[in-house]
Amino acid sequence: MNTYTLNRYAVMALLLALTACVGPDDGSGVPVSVRTSSGKVVAERGPEGSLAYRDIPFAHPPVGPLRWAAPLQLETPERDIQPLDAPVMCPQPQSMASGVSSGEYHGSEDCLYLDIYAPGGESPDGPMPVMLWIHGGSNLTGHKGTYDFSRFAARQQVVVVVINYRLGPFGWFVHPAIQGPDLDTSPLANFGTLDMVEALRWTQRNITLFGGDANNVTVFGESAGGRNVYSLLASPVTAGLFHKAIAQSGHIRSFAPAQAYNANRAFANVDRGSWEVVGALDLKSGDIDADELRGVDTDALLRAYYGLDEDHAQPAVINDGVVIPAEGILQSLGNPQYAKRIPVMAGTTRDEITLWLGLNRYYVDVSYPLTRLLPAKLRIKDPDLYRFWVDMRSRGWKLSAVDDPFMAMQQAGYTDLYAYRYDWDEQSDNFLVPFSELLGASHASEIAFIMGAPMYGAIGDFMYPDTDSAREMTDIMMTAWGTFAREGAPSLPHGQSWPRYDGSQPAFARLDVGDALGISDDVPSREELLNLIASSAVVSELERCLLAWEMVTAVGDPDYGVYTRWQNGRCAEVDAVAEKRRIQDDLKARYGSVYYPE
Repeated sequence: MNTYTLNRYAVMALLLALTACVGPDDGSGVPVSVRTSSGKVVAERGPEGSLAYRDIPFAHPPVGPLRWAAPLQLETPERDIQPLDAPVMCPQPQSMASGVSSGEYHGSEDCLYLDIYAPGGESPDGPMPVMLWIHGGSNLTGHKGTYDFSRFAARQQVVVVVINYRLGPFGWFVHPAIQGPDLDTSPLANFGTLDMVEALRWTQRNITLFGGDANNVTVFGESAGGRNVYSLLASPVTAGLFHKAIAQSGHIRSFAPAQAYNANRAFANVDRGSWEVVGALDLKSGDIDADELRGVDTDALLRAYYGLDEDHAQPAVINDGVVIPAEGILQSLGNPQYAKRIPVMAGTTRDEITLWLGLNRYYVDVSYPLTRLLPAKLRIKDPDLYRFWVDMRSRGWKLSAVDDPFMAMQQAGYTDLYAYRYDWDEQSDNFLVPFSELLGASHASEIAFIMGAPMYGAIGDFMYPDTDSAREMTDIMMTAWGTFAREGAPSLPHGQSWPRYDGSQPAFARLDVGDALGISDDVPSREELLNLIASSAVVSELERCLLAWEMVTAVGDPDYGVYTRWQNGRCAEVDAVAEKRRIQDDLKARYGSVYYPE
């Protein structure tokens, strides 16, 4: 019984250790270096002859008076940029996404850095397509160092930029001390989004130095990164900064400033509003001013934010009327006034939700057949329930992440829209963990096949095995993404067509190997999915209500009225949040934790 939250993401969040390389040269023994507007950076040689330029600052550190302000353009061309000793990340709580094994919080507010991956050598066809990657993590966790696009850059002859951006309360924040008593005197609130905009501006100024084509930039991102791609598409401040977009498992959710502030919890279904956050700080003055808020210790702000409950949605994109139009992301995507009318590709994975359900003790039995000194054996308790829950939630995710925004964008004049679903599930199972059954085509599992390198830390070799099937899937994904960046339309093997999206007859490319690769029109509506839940025999009546609740609140803009009215009020008396918390408490009492391990 899971919501899309930080703790759920942290269960299986992504890890990838970057290997240190010796600085290459251009054949004369001189290190390959580039002098950018931020300074001179020296490349490291990576796999397949690629070059990696790491830890390039793209804006002034957003500290002091620049906390909760637009990023300030950095111009320091004379400095020498040195790779930093530790991964650079914006402030965030401990999770597997951080790549750090201990400590409560990590990162520094001086975090606006980017990495660049490029092929080693000039492209025979001139300037190369540029792709700017926006990491996921609920806009709460994650950092650029988790991703290594060196193999993708080398094979597809593209230049990949990977960025950090401010997270959580540093990235999206509304408070009268900052924006004014009416919340719109100084309405900027999407500071994390503005970091992405500044990274795109830096790319426009500098990417030709790395062999990239500033007139052919694709923004792409996964999960919260996919949502941020939609934010950039909806924003009126991004015109001309990019020319194509890919949203992977993103969804559409944004909040009005009053919701993001949420004074006195006026909006009961919004958690971690800034009124609540500031109230949790140990501040002495009654009337808090901007200087006092900007002077709050980083860890103190993190503790106040993450010490609050997270049972509902929390503001991580705000309709400030400047960066994000006041009408919200979805409505803005359908508004011709903001339409970029560029090629856009979007999709999800077939089994999005297994990343959260797969280690939840409600669904999974944990045993130790040999000894507790060895890893546990995991078994799905009720396969029919598990498969049904995963199928309904994952289909609902696709509607919010692909079909809803695409139908809006069609109305705004977009024509080159391409939908997909990633279905590959041929992981390496073992005696202890049936990865293909437990995780399958899980949330974020496609990233490894675009990069050509394993994710998921210790289980990476199981999720991305050294098999012919995995190599075939890697080629399919790399080629589709690379072709889209070059030509504005993705390609499939053997001349198979990938049709443009048509909201009247929605279809998508089913990305898999062998005969499973093809085009599907299996796109049930949200009403049809809810009807399946209403009639299913595999869920109890309580489970039916909780699944219906998740379908209409967990992904996209929550619609609590649909839940209350559903099936003539069938679940109106079921407090889904309270019931989910009760189940979690029962699991903790019985097993010591909701998730394994925790």
